[in-house]
Formats: sequence, structure tokens, C-alpha cells
Amino acid sequence: MLSQPFARQSLPWWRVVEDEGFRLFFPLAALHAALWPFLWVVVLAMDLPFADPIPASLWHASEMILGSWGAVLIGFMTTSAPEWTDTPRLRGMSLWRIAILWGTARVMGLIAWDTLLWVSLVCDLAWMGTLIYYLIHTSIARRTDRLLPFIGWITALTSSAAVARFSMAVGKVELAEEAIVLTGLIFMGILGLAIGRISVPVANHVLDPTEESVPFRPHPGKLNLSPGLVAVALIGELLGLSGPVTGWLWIAAGAAFVDRMTEGFIGRTAFRTEILGLMASAGFAGAGLIALGASRLGAPWGEVPTYHLAIMGGIGFGVISVFAIAGKFHTGQRLGQGWMTRGAYLCIGAGVALRAAPAMGLMPWPPGPPHMLASLVWAAGFTLWLIDYLPTLTDPKTLDAEQIC
Repeated sequence: MLSQPFARQSLPWWRVVEDEGFRLFFPLAALHAALWPFLWVVVLAMDLPFADPIPASLWHASEMILGSWGAVLIGFMTTSAPEWTDTPRLRGMSLWRIAILWGTARVMGLIAWDTLLWVSLVCDLAWMGTLIYYLIHTSIARRTDRLLPFIGWITALTSSAAVARFSMAVGKVELAEEAIVLTGLIFMGILGLAIGRISVPVANHVLDPTEESVPFRPHPGKLNLSPGLVAVALIGELLGLSGPVTGWLWIAAGAAFVDRMTEGFIGRTAFRTEILGLMASAGFAGAGLIALGASRLGAPWGEVPTYHLAIMGGIGFGVISVFAIAGKFHTGQRLGQGWMTRGAYLCIGAGVALRAAPAMGLMPWPPGPPHMLASLVWAAGFTLWLIDYLPTLTDPKTLDAEQIC
């Protein structure tokens, strides 16, 4: 009879990835973020034959937000919530069921067949509802309020996504566009929460790898400042306040993200990849929201590229940072990135710049079909991370690794 350690080390890859949320959903998110834009832009040339009357751009926006970032949200919460609350984690079929719901909606999004929108609506609401139920159940079981901010934001995300998907299904394009923009901006609030809870332990680990001291202690008032101001700006949007008023609200929210960057100034260790990545996430989010506010105050650019700066850039850098940090901590490794993951960070930044800067008049459009180069560089970033980390995420030897944070 095989011993238990030997049996675990001989597990197939699919048994390894079902052990914890990040092992399953981070690779799925990376694959989606790399392939879907590439297929839409390079292979299909944004000509989705079944997308009528829903424009292809609306399918693209909704799939990136609910698809790529949705998978990251599932992986992050199903990994972090058990750690924060000292509860058993979801694993096995519990994770696969969520993955099937998420994946079914993504296939519908790739086909972009408006007739199947009801299937996409049901599947997206099902996985988001399951995630909310899991977090509420965990909070009640542990009698903790630590997950409440995430529960509130994910509930808002689900409500906005429901309006967006329903509006698409019934052909109300204008309402669907407004709802999907709000859905993306709600994700900015979730990003602010996540950065606030990741940056501090990472900075302390970088400053003192032994974790015997806590050299970095940011002002507690900053913990929820950026998501709080995003919430205020979103309320302004829902109340129908004027463009200039909401413009100033978004500038304030963006300034809070820029202020969050200051947490990365911790001496020479600020040049560590993980610290720079979190600073870039806050910086792009802040720049995008400030640019959004400026556009409503008369700046010479539209709102679409500002959404790409904030949602594509801010969340993109936040996602690759979470991938790199969790991929080390939760497989028993110390921080420190190889050349492929460092290259992934550079590709994410280049992809965002190529997508947003030309539309804002800050650089000439690159040669080739519209957005082709941006989609290629963007895809390269997530592909590099996946190649670098997939062997570790599927290695059964890392299943019982000590979690450093």
C-alpha cells in the first residue's frame, strides 16, 4: 500500500488544481485574458457574425470584466477568505461546479451569439451568487465581519452585471453599455480593497523575510479610502449628478489610488517586482479615474480610453501581481520573480499603453489593424506568467507547502 505522502505526490494535475481556488482559477483567468482579446481582434477582426443587434465592443467589454476579472475574483476570494477566517477552503467538485458555470458563460461570450445571452445571464449570476453565498456562510460560521466589505462589493457587482446581461438579452444596448461601465467601475472598488489587504503583508515580508517584526504600518485611515471614494463616485453616477460633479468625484477617487502608491516607497526594496507591480496597479487605476474625471471637465479625449487605463491597466497590474504573489506564497516559496514573470509585467504595461495612449492623442496609432499590436502584447504578458507558474501550480509536491502569509 502506498504511503500518503507518496500517494499525494503521484496525483494527476487535475487533482492538484482542484485543491485550492487559485490553482484552478488563476490559470483559467490568464488563458481567458490572453486568448479572448487575441481571437476577437486578430482572428475575427472584431467581426462577430452572430452579434446582432448587440455590438461586438459590448460583448468584448462584458467578457473581459465578467470573464477574465471574474475568474480572478473567484480564485482570490476562495483562497483568501479561508486564510483570513481560518476555515476549510473550497476544493474538489465545489470548485469545478463554479468553474463549469463560469466557463459556460465564457463560451457563450466567445461565440457572441445574442440568442444564447440568456444562458450566459443564468451562468454568470449563478457563479456570482454561489460566491456571495460562500462568503456569507463563512462569515456567519466564524462570526466575523472581515469579509463584509467584499460581500457588499460583490453583491453590487452581481446586481450591475445582471442589469447588463438582461439589457443585452432584450436588446437595450444603451442601458447595457451604461451597466457594463458601472460593472467595471465597481471592480475598481474591489481592486482598492484587495490592494489594501495585499500590499501591507507583502511590504513587511520584503522588508523582513523572517516576519519576526512588522516594520511597515500604514495609516489605518488609508485602508478603505480608495474603495470608499469609488463608492461615493458610483452613488453620484446612480443619482444622475451632472458630468462636472461626477468628474470631480472620479478625480478624488483616482487621487486616493495615487496616494496608495506611496505605500510602495519603502527604500531600496521598492524596486522589487512585487512592490512595483502593486504600485503600478494603484497608479494606472488612479491615472485612469483622474483622466475619466478630466474628460468630463473638458479634457480633449473621450471616456473609453480612460476606462482602459483604469480597468485594463489598474486591474491588469493588480491581477498579475496577485498571480505572482499568491503563486509564490501559497506554494511555499519566497518572493522573487524570474525573467518570464518580469516580462509579463512589462507586456501588461505596454499593452495598456498601446490601447489607451493613441486614443487619448498621447502617441500615434501603431501600424497594422486597430488594436492588433496591443492585443498581441497583452496576450504575451499573461502567457509568460502562465508558462512560468503552471508547472508549480500543478506540482503535487506543493500541495502541503507552508503558506508564508
